[in-house]
Amino acid sequence: MKKLMLGNEAVARGLYEAGCTVVSSYPGTPSTEITECAAGFDEIYCEWAPNEKVAFEVTIGASIGGARAFSACKHVGLNVAADPLFTVSYTGVNGGLVFAVADDPGMHSSQNEQDSRHYAIAAKVPMLEPSDSAECLEYTKKAFDLSEKTDSPVLLRLSTRISHSRTLVKTGERQQRALREYVKDPAKYVMMPANARPRRLAVEKRMEELSAIAETDAFNTVYRNGSKIGVITSGIAYQYAKQALGDRASFLKLGLINPLPVRLIREFAESVKTLYVIEELDGIIETHCKSLGVACAGKELFGGIGELTAGVIAEKILGEKTPSVTYGGPLPARPPVLCAGCPHRATFYTLSKLKLMVYGDIGCYTLSAMPPLSAMDATICMGASVSGLHGFTKARGGDKKAVAVIGDSTFVHSGITGLIDIAYNKSPSTVIILDNSITGMTGHQHNPATGYNIKGEPAPAVDIEALCRAVGINRVTAADPYELDKFEQIVRRELDASEPSVIIAKRPCALLKSVKRRPPLKVNDKCAGCGVCMRIGCPAMAKNGGLVEIDETLCVGCGLCQRLCRLGAIGGGDND
Repeated sequence: MKKLMLGNEAVARGLYEAGCTVVSSYPGTPSTEITECAAGFDEIYCEWAPNEKVAFEVTIGASIGGARAFSACKHVGLNVAADPLFTVSYTGVNGGLVFAVADDPGMHSSQNEQDSRHYAIAAKVPMLEPSDSAECLEYTKKAFDLSEKTDSPVLLRLSTRISHSRTLVKTGERQQRALREYVKDPAKYVMMPANARPRRLAVEKRMEELSAIAETDAFNTVYRNGSKIGVITSGIAYQYAKQALGDRASFLKLGLINPLPVRLIREFAESVKTLYVIEELDGIIETHCKSLGVACAGKELFGGIGELTAGVIAEKILGEKTPSVTYGGPLPARPPVLCAGCPHRATFYTLSKLKLMVYGDIGCYTLSAMPPLSAMDATICMGASVSGLHGFTKARGGDKKAVAVIGDSTFVHSGITGLIDIAYNKSPSTVIILDNSITGMTGHQHNPATGYNIKGEPAPAVDIEALCRAVGINRVTAADPYELDKFEQIVRRELDASEPSVIIAKRPCALLKSVKRRPPLKVNDKCAGCGVCMRIGCPAMAKNGGLVEIDETLCVGCGLCQRLCRLGAIGGGDND
């Protein structure tokens, strides 16, 4: 049967057809839908793990136990999981083991750009890169076969455009596979130095075997269209190049991108007059070609920042400009903002009002850095707010004019150890945990603090307040940030304390189905246009002719603006 599928959906289908039985991931755009879709197959055990390192370790254990196992993450998630990745490269596998990593060229939903091919090279593991949804399914299945054939984990590299584009996919039946026998083998799986040294040699032998595979057409394919222009490419860049050049170029499309072929590249280069290497982000294929003495053009034409387009490729190679699309005028700017009714808005209004240094973290709440709240000073990576605040406070001699903010899911992901550091080293730091009862940033996935698992079934919930006390924090306060005056008093009180403290700002995400949406608010004739209510940056509010208006299609009736208005100019619905 043929079906239009997202690339991520096709990977999940590939897991099903390949006989995979264990999937563990942490949600991260653009990889999230793989695990969500896989959870729809009853034959596959799926879970959300607290973080990517745990997820990788779960699947490594499943592989050693004889099952085909899989984990998905985004590029920065692979940073978190790098420790087990580098060592499982040495141990090898029992059941097939595949890790998908989704890069984000252009930083559509990420704090940086990374090229995950560097990880495959550094860890000495094979990496496959599909160029459409059909190959996402095909390569996922082949990745498990390659893993078991070469005794290696396999990385599957995706990108935002591959993960979130739909192309036609032919589906097949599931290949049910029995568990492989587990045989006790400390020399293979116990990576102490005496055992790791011979395994290091096994890794090099494996890379030699993979290099031979790279020379075949199993993954790397040549498409002949004359000898004038040749293009070496992979992944989504192949689609851009094919669209731009069509039958005016011959292509060497690489599906196995680590290790890269040698003979195949040389033979292809010799068959064309001018050779281009087209790849997004870093010049990894180009550098490999030049190390072989193959003359080619690449990054000097296409650059190494952001995404490519067919138009850029056509202009650089053919000198043809793609006609620009006009819309009758400039499009209005649509910067990302906190949603109407977002529970975090009140917290950041208070922190901005108090003029505090706010050490932020990764989540929806990072948007509080935008005007008019302008309430966040620094954001590095998941969990860094807690550890970073400790360092900031110590550097400034315990001066308590700073706080850390971190979401409930992010706190479980990597904030707990930072809080232990604060408690252990008696740092007079105040951490605010933004508990909105869900993982909001990636689309409402459950986490260990919500009380439900990936299938929505009841599960033990981490008691964040009890956990904070258990690691040594004596001052723990839960509060509703929408009670503005009370919340401000709590923040001031904890900043005056000479010991570590935690404030849990508890209010559920306004978009949760369980949250009742109140009737929209209205502005009456008492409005004087003072703009106090506009300081919260709610997208449902705007000024018209000097006075405030509320868009009834956006307003969820949370009442925060009403609490700020001292003139009684905002009411309506059940908020009167």
